[in-house]
Amino acid sequence: MKILQILPELNVGGVERGTLDLAKYFIEHGHESIVVSNGGTLVASLEAAGSRHYALAVHRKNLFIAWRCVKELRHIIRTEKVDIVHARSRVPAWIAYFATRKTDAEFVTTCHGYYSRNFASRIMGWGKLVIVISEVVGRHMIEHFGVNAHNIRLIPRSVDLDKFKFRKRHTGRASVVVSIIGRITPLKGHAFFLQAMAKVIRLMPFVRVRIIGDAPALKSDYKDGLILLTRRLGIADQVEFMGNRSDIPQLLSDSDVVVLSTVTQEAFGRVLIEAQAVGVPVVATKVGGVVNIIEHEKTGLLVLPKDPDGMANAVMRLINEPKLADTMVLEARRLVEDKYTIEQMASKTLAVYDEVKRLTNILVIKLGAAGDVILSTAAFKALRDRFPDAKIVCLTARENAAILHGCPYLDDVITYDHKDKDKGVPGFWRILQILRKYRFDKVIDLQNNTRSHLLTFLCAPRSSYGYKNSKWGMLLTDGILDDKPLMPPVEHQFRILKSLGIEYTAGLRLQMWPRRDDYSYALDLLHSEWIDEKTHTVVGINIAASERWVSKNWPVTAIADLCDRLAADGIRVVITGMEKDREFIRELMIKAKSKPAMLAGKTNLLQLAAVIAHCKVFVTPDSAPLHIASAMDVPVVALFGPTSPERHLPPGNDIKVMTREMECRPCYLPKCRSGVHACLKDITPYEVYLEIKKLLNKKGSAA
Repeated sequence: MKILQILPELNVGGVERGTLDLAKYFIEHGHESIVVSNGGTLVASLEAAGSRHYALAVHRKNLFIAWRCVKELRHIIRTEKVDIVHARSRVPAWIAYFATRKTDAEFVTTCHGYYSRNFASRIMGWGKLVIVISEVVGRHMIEHFGVNAHNIRLIPRSVDLDKFKFRKRHTGRASVVVSIIGRITPLKGHAFFLQAMAKVIRLMPFVRVRIIGDAPALKSDYKDGLILLTRRLGIADQVEFMGNRSDIPQLLSDSDVVVLSTVTQEAFGRVLIEAQAVGVPVVATKVGGVVNIIEHEKTGLLVLPKDPDGMANAVMRLINEPKLADTMVLEARRLVEDKYTIEQMASKTLAVYDEVKRLTNILVIKLGAAGDVILSTAAFKALRDRFPDAKIVCLTARENAAILHGCPYLDDVITYDHKDKDKGVPGFWRILQILRKYRFDKVIDLQNNTRSHLLTFLCAPRSSYGYKNSKWGMLLTDGILDDKPLMPPVEHQFRILKSLGIEYTAGLRLQMWPRRDDYSYALDLLHSEWIDEKTHTVVGINIAASERWVSKNWPVTAIADLCDRLAADGIRVVITGMEKDREFIRELMIKAKSKPAMLAGKTNLLQLAAVIAHCKVFVTPDSAPLHIASAMDVPVVALFGPTSPERHLPPGNDIKVMTREMECRPCYLPKCRSGVHACLKDITPYEVYLEIKKLLNKKGSAA
């Protein structure tokens, strides 16, 4: 693999040293290492190890400079043919995120800090996988930055045991050295540390204090204040400000106690495991990831933050109780060897890279009516066949989510209740936040409307597919023109999938997955109507289309006539429909001499699928039950009036279309303009009866 790490600078620091350690490990294990930074003192060591370094101003918080860096970094990624871009700080992460958008490189982040909750920090949760250095950082990213827990990988920082060698504890020295190592900022609690050391020195004047690290250029006044504080406390002669140092292993080896006095959530505390590796007992404030490193009284001592008295007592205890200190450093060293070696950190990081390269997250958007969702099931199977290891998720309307229950081709279904809970802009934003957690690589928009195109774009996938059927179609990265609208719906969907290397093949079928209890419920319904599915020939008739599409309905008088013809042949008829069809049911019961089983309003979609599965033939207008029958592989007589079967007929070998060719059809009007409904009224019950008999005879199921 070609791995590019990007960070602000390569000077002294935990992140910088970790970057160097990883680069060396990658090279030793046959990978290529590239590092992008503004440069620094570690560049020479990096290049000596065999890694390439590119100097870019990725440390600057300037939009114009950052945008220039995006273009330059993208050029590096393409030229070097980088596989993984690993961002280790916020400003470089923004640059890397946009640079990778039009490349094949995968974007990974490591959260090294307990970031403040602002928009600039959110980028650290946008990696395809997000590495965190401690459990507390992981919880922080989940709870406060909305990162999906499934996208987080815990990899603690490491220590180079070849550099940080274990040494025996110093004995018989005239002085005792207590060290604090880290950037000099208020968050690191140096002022409380100095107050604690003043208490220690009063009782133990042989103690010497080393402050290793320096203040950022903009916080030099804070360091000056600390120097003044040592004078006020009367310990200036015992305290040495040593600045940034590159000889940390030696300085630790010369120390008798190391203190970490952070007053806020500490992401990890690398200096602690370095001290433990060397064999120096540690005292630390009980904050953040520190509690994952130190077990109180076993591998170190924990004190409350901003508690100089508690800190002073802990330091003096380690000095006065050498056996306790010896026991702690031995246990701590074993812990470091078990959990915090470079080998463990680097091998786990490479495993994340391998996972990222294998991982493909795909979103399919289908927000339409129930029948439209069923029509998409062939596309789901084709996607799974093409991407067997991908995580495939479908976004669908809440009322249609049950249709996809048990679908073996989907890993997850996200529901969009745009009529209620997710109504309007707030609901749209809520759904978008859920979608963005998945870090989708590809979005396939099978809905193709303004809302779905906008969701697709804002999900920020690498590639998006759909029809450019409006001005919002320009938001798709791989949109195609809808210049062949007169084709069957499944084939029409597969024109989109062709961009992903998926071809339409004859014989594709729809699917539904009723559960065992759905089939049991369906049998109970049939038995309640004295229908034995094993001995009776059952024909189902869907009484009406949706409430909006009155023009799709076959006249009730025709349905009544058909019921009587079938009953005369000993065929049992079941009438399906929705609760809103009660008026049609009452009319049918009056006009039909036979007594068909009335199941309208008694089933949900999966239960309806189970009922239809027991039918030998199913009769329906152009509506969702047509697609359900196709999915359950039941022969169908499909009645088409105002809509075109060329555009809406599902796949199936035993689907007989009945329609009337008229100048006014297909009109796609919910209500007939003339009020005559001739396109359906002229289809006679006798014609439908004959087609049913043909299908029954074909199946060898005639009554």
